[in-house]
Amino acid sequence: MFIRLFALFVIVPLVELYLLLRLSEATSWGTTLAIVIVTGFIGSVLARREGVMAWRRFGAAMAEGRMPSKEIQDGLMIVFAAALLLTPGLITDFVGFSLLVPMGRNFFRRLVLARYGGSFHVQVNGQTVQGSATHAQHRGPVVPGDGGPDHAASETPLNRQPRVDTIDAAAVKHRT
Repeated sequence: MFIRLFALFVIVPLVELYLLLRLSEATSWGTTLAIVIVTGFIGSVLARREGVMAWRRFGAAMAEGRMPSKEIQDGLMIVFAAALLLTPGLITDFVGFSLLVPMGRNFFRRLVLARYGGSFHVQVNGQTVQGSATHAQHRGPVVPGDGGPDHAASETPLNRQPRVDTIDAAAVKHRT
Protein backbone atom coordinates (compact mmCIF):
# COMPACT_ATOMS: atom_id res chain seq x y z
CA MET A 1 0.00 0.00 0.00
CA PHE A 2 2.82 2.39 0.84
CA ILE A 3 4.45 1.79 -2.54
CA ARG A 4 1.19 2.56 -4.36
CA LEU A 5 0.71 5.79 -2.44
CA PHE A 6 4.35 6.71 -3.04
CA ALA A 7 3.87 6.15 -6.76
CA LEU A 8 0.65 8.12 -6.78
CA PHE A 9 1.89 11.17 -4.91
CA VAL A 10 5.56 11.29 -5.95
CA ILE A 11 6.23 9.42 -9.17
CA VAL A 12 3.11 10.55 -11.09
CA PRO A 13 3.74 14.28 -10.45
CA LEU A 14 7.40 13.86 -11.44
CA VAL A 15 6.40 12.18 -14.69
CA GLU A 16 3.81 14.91 -15.29
CA LEU A 17 6.43 17.61 -14.69
CA TYR A 18 8.86 15.88 -17.05
CA LEU A 19 6.21 15.66 -19.78
CA LEU A 20 5.23 19.31 -19.36
CA LEU A 21 8.89 20.38 -19.56
CA ARG A 22 9.39 18.28 -22.70
CA LEU A 23 6.25 19.79 -24.22
CA SER A 24 7.48 23.31 -23.45
CA GLU A 25 10.83 22.48 -25.10
CA ALA A 26 9.06 21.16 -28.20
CA THR A 27 6.69 24.13 -28.44
CA SER A 28 7.08 27.03 -26.02
CA TRP A 29 6.30 27.73 -22.39
CA GLY A 30 3.34 29.90 -23.49
CA THR A 31 1.83 27.08 -25.52
CA THR A 32 2.29 24.64 -22.66
CA LEU A 33 0.69 27.06 -20.20
CA ALA A 34 -2.20 27.63 -22.60
CA ILE A 35 -2.74 23.87 -22.95
CA VAL A 36 -2.82 23.46 -19.16
CA ILE A 37 -5.29 26.34 -18.72
CA VAL A 38 -7.54 25.34 -21.63
CA THR A 39 -7.74 21.69 -20.59
CA GLY A 40 -8.60 22.76 -17.05
CA PHE A 41 -11.34 25.09 -18.31
CA ILE A 42 -12.80 22.59 -20.79
CA GLY A 43 -12.60 19.86 -18.17
CA SER A 44 -14.50 21.91 -15.60
CA VAL A 45 -17.25 22.74 -18.12
CA LEU A 46 -17.57 19.10 -19.21
CA ALA A 47 -17.46 17.85 -15.62
CA ARG A 48 -20.27 20.21 -14.67
CA ARG A 49 -22.38 19.12 -17.65
CA GLU A 50 -21.79 15.42 -17.00
CA GLY A 51 -22.40 15.94 -13.29
CA VAL A 52 -25.78 17.56 -13.93
CA MET A 53 -26.72 14.72 -16.28
CA ALA A 54 -25.63 12.12 -13.71
CA TRP A 55 -27.66 13.91 -11.03
CA ARG A 56 -30.75 13.81 -13.29
CA ARG A 57 -30.24 10.10 -13.96
CA PHE A 58 -29.87 9.58 -10.19
CA GLY A 59 -33.17 11.37 -9.57
CA ALA A 60 -34.89 9.37 -12.30
CA ALA A 61 -33.65 6.10 -10.81
CA MET A 62 -34.90 7.11 -7.38
CA ALA A 63 -38.28 8.12 -8.84
CA GLU A 64 -38.51 4.71 -10.53
CA GLY A 65 -37.85 3.09 -7.15
CA ARG A 66 -34.65 1.33 -8.18
CA MET A 67 -31.22 1.46 -6.57
CA PRO A 68 -29.15 4.09 -8.43
CA SER A 69 -25.84 2.22 -8.14
CA LYS A 70 -24.65 2.96 -11.69
CA GLU A 71 -25.61 6.61 -11.28
CA ILE A 72 -23.70 6.85 -7.99
CA GLN A 73 -20.66 5.25 -9.63
CA ASP A 74 -20.90 7.70 -12.52
CA GLY A 75 -21.13 10.62 -10.11
CA LEU A 76 -18.05 9.51 -8.19
CA MET A 77 -16.09 9.01 -11.41
CA ILE A 78 -17.12 12.47 -12.63
CA VAL A 79 -15.95 14.08 -9.37
CA PHE A 80 -12.66 12.19 -9.66
CA ALA A 81 -12.37 13.28 -13.32
CA ALA A 82 -12.89 16.93 -12.34
CA ALA A 83 -10.12 16.69 -9.74
CA LEU A 84 -7.77 15.13 -12.29
CA LEU A 85 -8.57 17.78 -14.90
CA LEU A 86 -7.84 20.61 -12.49
CA THR A 87 -4.44 19.05 -11.78
CA PRO A 88 -1.87 20.28 -14.32
CA GLY A 89 -0.49 17.45 -16.41
CA LEU A 90 -0.98 15.46 -19.55
CA ILE A 91 -1.55 12.02 -18.01
CA THR A 92 -4.07 13.31 -15.47
CA ASP A 93 -5.87 15.20 -18.24
CA PHE A 94 -6.08 12.06 -20.38
CA VAL A 95 -7.47 9.96 -17.54
CA GLY A 96 -9.81 12.79 -16.48
CA PHE A 97 -11.24 13.27 -19.96
CA SER A 98 -11.67 9.51 -20.37
CA LEU A 99 -13.68 9.44 -17.13
CA LEU A 100 -15.99 12.15 -18.45
CA VAL A 101 -16.98 10.09 -21.49
CA PRO A 102 -19.61 7.38 -20.81
CA MET A 103 -17.57 4.80 -22.75
CA GLY A 104 -14.53 5.61 -20.59
CA ARG A 105 -16.56 5.34 -17.39
CA ASN A 106 -17.85 1.94 -18.52
CA PHE A 107 -14.27 0.81 -19.16
CA PHE A 108 -13.10 1.90 -15.70
CA ARG A 109 -16.26 0.45 -14.09
CA ARG A 110 -15.53 -2.97 -15.63
CA LEU A 111 -11.89 -2.68 -14.59
CA VAL A 112 -12.78 -1.90 -10.96
CA LEU A 113 -15.51 -4.56 -10.82
CA ALA A 114 -13.14 -7.18 -12.20
CA ARG A 115 -10.62 -6.29 -9.49
CA TYR A 116 -12.83 -5.55 -6.49
CA GLY A 117 -16.29 -6.84 -7.46
CA GLY A 118 -16.37 -9.84 -5.15
CA SER A 119 -14.69 -8.23 -2.18
CA PHE A 120 -17.59 -6.53 -0.46
CA HIS A 121 -20.50 -7.77 1.64
CA VAL A 122 -23.67 -5.90 2.51
CA GLN A 123 -25.96 -7.03 5.32
CA VAL A 124 -29.57 -5.88 5.27
CA ASN A 125 -32.18 -7.11 7.74
CA GLY A 126 -30.00 -10.02 8.80
CA GLN A 127 -29.39 -11.23 5.25
CA THR A 128 -26.02 -10.94 3.54
CA VAL A 129 -25.56 -9.98 -0.10
CA GLN A 130 -22.12 -10.60 -1.58
CA GLY A 131 -21.10 -8.53 -4.57
CA SER A 132 -19.58 -10.01 -7.67
CA ALA A 133 -18.35 -8.68 -10.99
CA THR A 134 -21.46 -9.89 -12.77
CA HIS A 135 -24.27 -10.04 -10.22
CA ALA A 136 -25.06 -10.13 -6.53
CA GLN A 137 -25.32 -13.51 -4.87
CA HIS A 138 -27.99 -13.77 -2.18
CA ARG A 139 -27.06 -15.55 1.03
CA GLY A 140 -29.32 -16.17 3.96
CA PRO A 141 -32.84 -17.39 4.54
CA VAL A 142 -35.39 -16.80 1.81
CA VAL A 143 -38.96 -16.49 3.04
CA PRO A 144 -41.45 -17.45 0.33
CA GLY A 145 -44.58 -15.39 -0.02
CA ASP A 146 -46.91 -13.66 -2.42
CA GLY A 147 -45.22 -10.28 -2.01
CA GLY A 148 -47.80 -9.05 0.44
CA PRO A 149 -49.04 -5.49 0.86
CA ASP A 150 -45.48 -4.07 1.00
CA HIS A 151 -44.93 -5.05 -2.64
CA ALA A 152 -48.04 -3.55 -4.22
CA ALA A 153 -47.33 -2.24 -7.71
CA SER A 154 -49.20 1.03 -7.14
CA GLU A 155 -47.27 1.91 -3.99
CA THR A 156 -44.40 4.33 -4.09
CA PRO A 157 -42.09 5.19 -1.19
CA LEU A 158 -43.90 8.51 -0.68
CA ASN A 159 -47.52 7.29 -0.56
CA ARG A 160 -47.23 4.03 1.38
CA GLN A 161 -48.14 3.70 5.03
CA PRO A 162 -45.15 3.61 7.40
CA ARG A 163 -44.30 0.29 9.00
CA VAL A 164 -44.09 0.23 12.77
CA ASP A 165 -41.14 -2.18 12.87
CA THR A 166 -38.77 -0.12 10.70
CA ILE A 167 -37.52 3.41 10.33
CA ASP A 168 -38.95 4.64 7.06
CA ALA A 169 -37.24 7.84 5.92
CA ALA A 170 -39.88 8.52 3.27
CA ALA A 171 -42.64 8.40 5.88
CA VAL A 172 -40.94 10.55 8.53
CA LYS A 173 -42.42 14.03 8.63
CA HIS A 174 -40.55 17.09 9.83
CA ARG A 175 -42.18 18.51 12.97
CA THR A 176 -41.67 22.12 13.96
